[in-house]
Amino acid sequence: MTKQREVPGIHPYDGPAGGWGALRATAQAIQQQMQSVEAPIVLLRTNQPDGFDCPGCAWPDKEHRSTFQFCENGAKAVTWEATTKRVPPEFFAANTVASLLQKTDYELEDMGRLTHPLVYDRATDTFRAVDWEDAFARIGEILRSLAPDQVEFYTSGRASNEAAYLYQLFAREYGTNNFPDCSNMCHEPTSVGLPQSIGIGKGTVSLEDFDSAELIISIGHNPGTNHPRMMGTLHEASRRGVPIIVFNPLRERALERFADPQSMFEMATFSSTRIASTYFQVDAGGDAAALKGIMKALLAMEAEEGNVLDKDFIAAHTEGFDAFAADLEATSWDDIEKASGLTQPDLEHVALAYAKSNATIVTYGMGITQHNKGTANVRLIADLLLMRGNFGKPGAGICPLRGHSNVQGNRTVGITEKPSQAFLKLIENACGFTPPSEHGHDAVQAMQAMIDGKAKALICLGGNFAVALPDSEQSFPAMAKLDLGVHIGTKLNRTHLLVSKETYIFPCLGRTELDMQTGGRQSITVEDSMSMVHASAGKLTPASEHLRSEPAIVAGMARAALPNTKVSWMELISDYDKIRDLIEQTVPGFEDFNARIRVPGGFRLPLPPTERQWHTPSGKAMFSVYGGVKEDADVFGAENVLRLITIRSHDQYNTTIYAMDDRYRGVFGRRDVLFMSDEDMAALGIEHGDLVDIETLTPGRTLRLPNITAIRYSIAKGSVAAYYPEANVLVPLDFIDKESGTPSYKSVPVRVVRAAT
Repeated sequence: MTKQREVPGIHPYDGPAGGWGALRATAQAIQQQMQSVEAPIVLLRTNQPDGFDCPGCAWPDKEHRSTFQFCENGAKAVTWEATTKRVPPEFFAANTVASLLQKTDYELEDMGRLTHPLVYDRATDTFRAVDWEDAFARIGEILRSLAPDQVEFYTSGRASNEAAYLYQLFAREYGTNNFPDCSNMCHEPTSVGLPQSIGIGKGTVSLEDFDSAELIISIGHNPGTNHPRMMGTLHEASRRGVPIIVFNPLRERALERFADPQSMFEMATFSSTRIASTYFQVDAGGDAAALKGIMKALLAMEAEEGNVLDKDFIAAHTEGFDAFAADLEATSWDDIEKASGLTQPDLEHVALAYAKSNATIVTYGMGITQHNKGTANVRLIADLLLMRGNFGKPGAGICPLRGHSNVQGNRTVGITEKPSQAFLKLIENACGFTPPSEHGHDAVQAMQAMIDGKAKALICLGGNFAVALPDSEQSFPAMAKLDLGVHIGTKLNRTHLLVSKETYIFPCLGRTELDMQTGGRQSITVEDSMSMVHASAGKLTPASEHLRSEPAIVAGMARAALPNTKVSWMELISDYDKIRDLIEQTVPGFEDFNARIRVPGGFRLPLPPTERQWHTPSGKAMFSVYGGVKEDADVFGAENVLRLITIRSHDQYNTTIYAMDDRYRGVFGRRDVLFMSDEDMAALGIEHGDLVDIETLTPGRTLRLPNITAIRYSIAKGSVAAYYPEANVLVPLDFIDKESGTPSYKSVPVRVVRAAT
C-alpha cells in the first residue's frame, strides 16, 4: 500500500470528542485571553442562576446538576469576550484601515476589546475616538435626511431580548421593517416551514423529553462544535441504550464517540461513549430523498403489517395526508437512492427503528436549512414525526438546533421583516405611534439593495454582516456605497473595516460584564432553543469606562433620530424592568415577565403543539408534498460537478475564529483546505495535499477560490467541504431557498481542478 503524502498541518486526531483534549483546549484559551486567577471564577458563573448566560450556543441548561455548566467552546466564547487584551484609540491612530484589512479575521478579533466609540477619518484612513453624544447627533442628522426604506437594521442573535426589543421599536417608529438578521442566514426555513406544518416556528421538545425518548434521529448538524453542551444530553441517552441514528455527509468525531469531562470514570480511564448507533453519510442535498425513503418504507410497512402509522392522530390532528402519501407512492426507490447516496435497505432499517419507537425526537441543523429547498426539508421532518403522532407526548418532537444564544429570542420580541398585524397593533396601542405594515428586507434583500445603491445606511446591532453573507465579490464593495455605517460590538471585525462614507464603531458591554444604569445593576434576558426564557447578569468590571450597554446605545441613536418620539427612551434604559413591562404588553406569552425571570431557571413560552393545538389556518397540522427528490437544477447531472458544503472549524463560532485548529477533523494551524472523498480524488486525478482551484457553476459568472489544499476525508462521494466564511466567495448571493430567502451554503455546485500554480 502506498504511503499517504504528509501534508503540513494535517494529521489524524485519534481521541474522542470532549475528554482531556477539551480540557487542554479550555486551559489554552484561558492562558491566551485571561488572567488565570480570575478565569475560574468567571467560568463558574456561566449558566448559573445568579450569573450570565453563555454568549455561545443556544442549548438550554439542565437544572444546574453540576458545578460547572460550560463546555470547551463555551469557555472559548467566555474567555474571548472577557479577554484582558484591549484595542484603544492609540492603536487605530497607528494603523490604517487599509493595513488592518490585510489581517486575517482571527487576527482582527484577537487584538482584544474595543474601548472607545470611534468614527472613521477618511483623510487619514484611520478610526479616531469620538464623543458618544456627538456621534448620536450626527447619526440622527443623517437618518432624518433619508427615507426609512433606505436604512437597513441588522441584528445579531447575541443581542438580548431587551436590546432587540428596543431596536425593533426604534426602527419601526423610524418607519421601516427592514430587519435583516442572522436567522435569515441559518434557521429561517424553520421559522417559515414549521408554522406551515405545526403552527409555530420553534422546536417542541424540552430537555426532559430527551430523558424519555426511545429514539433520536440526528440530521445535518455537528453538535461537538456548534452546540457542544448537547453532547452531555446525547451522552446520557446513549448510555441508557437509546438508538441515535445520524445522517451527515461528513464523519464527525462528536457524533461517533464522546468522553464527558464531568465523568470521573471516563476521564480516569481514558474511555468514551459511543454516540451514533448507526451513521449514514447521506449525500449533500440528499436529505429530502432520504426522508422520503424512510417515509415510503413506513407506508409499505403499514400496508403489509398495519399498526405502523398513528391513524387516530392523523385523522384527528392533521390534513393533507392523502396527497402526501400519494407522492411517496409515486417516488421511485431508484430516484431516492441516486439522490440520497443511500440504499433502500439502509432507509428501511431506519423506518423499522422508527416504527418500534413510541417516542422519537428528530434534531436538525443547518445541514437541513441552508439549501435551495431548506423550508421544504424542514417540513419533511415534521411530516415524518406526524406519521406516528410524535408531537404532544413525552420524549417526542422536533428539535431545530439554533446557533446564537438568543437568536430565537430576537425573533420572539419582534426582529422580523414580516411582522404580524396583531403585533403591530399591540405596538401602536402601547407606544402611541403607528408602525409600518409593509414587509421589509431580509439579509439577502438588504445586501442586494446595497449593491443596487437603493440602501443608504446600515446599522448593525452586533454581528459581522458582510462577512457572514455569501458572495463577498459583490457584498464587500457594496459597503462603500453607503452614506452611513454603524456597528455595535465588543471587538473589531472585517465588516467594520469595509467603511462607508461615514462609519461609526460603538463598543458595548459584553454578556459577562456588569451593567449599571441609573436604576442600579441590570440583568437582561435570553430565550434558548427550547423556548425557556431566563435572566442573565454579568459581574465583571467592564473592559473600559467608555462602554455602554446595547440598550443604551440603541436608545441614544433613537433619541437623536426621532425628535418627536413617542417612546420614553431614557426611562426605559434606566431600569430594564420597564423594557420588560413593555414586552409584556406587546408580546403574547410574557405575562408577569419581571416576576417570572426572578425565579431560577426562568419560564417556558407557550408551545401549542405540545398540547396538540395547531395554530395553522386549518386548525390542524399539515402534511406537505415535496415533489420529486431533487432540491435544485439538473446542473448536478453534468460531468465532474460536486456539491460544496461550507462548514465551521472546531475553533470557530459563526464568523468568530478563536484559533486556527480544527482538532477533531485533524487540521492544525490552517484553514485553506478542501475536504474530499477518496473516490472523488481518484476520479479527478487529485492526490492528498494537491493544490486545487474551486469554481462555482453559475450562469453568467464564475466564482473562484484558488490555491486550496485538497485533503482526503471521510465525506460522502460527490460532496466536498470548505471553511466558512472563506468559502462564501463561492456562494452566489441569489442562490437561495425561495421560500425563506436563506442562502444555500450547504449545496453549491462546483468543479474542482488542479491549481495552475
